[in-house]
Amino acid sequence: MAGNLYRGQAGLPFSSSLRIYEPLEAFPPEQQHQLAAAGGKTGSRAAVENAELQASLGRITRPGGDPFPTGRTDLVRMTRVPVGRHAATEKDGDDAGRLLYCPSQLVIRAGLAANALMDGVHSPLADLLIPVSQRDKHQVRIDRLNAGDGTKRVHTRASTWGIPFSWFSLFAESDRKDVVEADGRILTVRVWTPLTEALERARFAVAHLALAAPDLDMLDDLTQLTEWLELFHAQSMVELDYGAVADKVYPDDSPMDVRLGIECLAEGDMTGAAAAYRRLASRWIPIRQLARAS
Repeated sequence: MAGNLYRGQAGLPFSSSLRIYEPLEAFPPEQQHQLAAAGGKTGSRAAVENAELQASLGRITRPGGDPFPTGRTDLVRMTRVPVGRHAATEKDGDDAGRLLYCPSQLVIRAGLAANALMDGVHSPLADLLIPVSQRDKHQVRIDRLNAGDGTKRVHTRASTWGIPFSWFSLFAESDRKDVVEADGRILTVRVWTPLTEALERARFAVAHLALAAPDLDMLDDLTQLTEWLELFHAQSMVELDYGAVADKVYPDDSPMDVRLGIECLAEGDMTGAAAAYRRLASRWIPIRQLARAS
């Protein structure tokens, strides 16, 4: 069963991720050693995804009711950037190029996710879902990490039941894509771009929306996204990992539709902006409605 978890996620919520891969020198010296050691043990990308999913399912059934990761082990994703090129590759056995690292940081991310959940539900229900004693226990783990020398940057953002439109503004149609397929099904699509280009696109979108649509919720999302990107090393790579939702939406023109929508707003073309939004909505609203399906 363990070997097939990654390929058999049909019964789980669609989950997508936005990740930053940094060069080793972007991390503190102690963490550099840990990342290099963990990276040396890392198998294929599918093996990493499978291990993370298996660990999350194991936490649900763990005795004692503690659903949080303990931090004893932390998975590391890696990619390789060919020297002198603005692309990323993941070919097994390819020693050319420079390795970039994205630590999973499950302890910190689990704490952030729990806080978001607590803010969104009523107190009695929150205590039932995650008891106060378990939240306090996990806070000790977070405090221990924060007291160390490790990086405080969170390298991964996650979204369930759809991808935020603001994420698409970081990518272009020409960016490199990896389409991962098995048994006639798309397991995921991963889109890559250098951080410098992602930042340039995000700033372009923020500048134009600030003038043309200052009340748009997407402007706040993009502003926060830009501030997040600015925390990372200039030679990093940004990855959008669609996850299992790719099988429902790919081929996907969302990056183009977001860009066209922003450009139309900047030019005062409300008809063009509305058309771009309708294309996005027709693609993603049905996915988001699955979160409420019984």
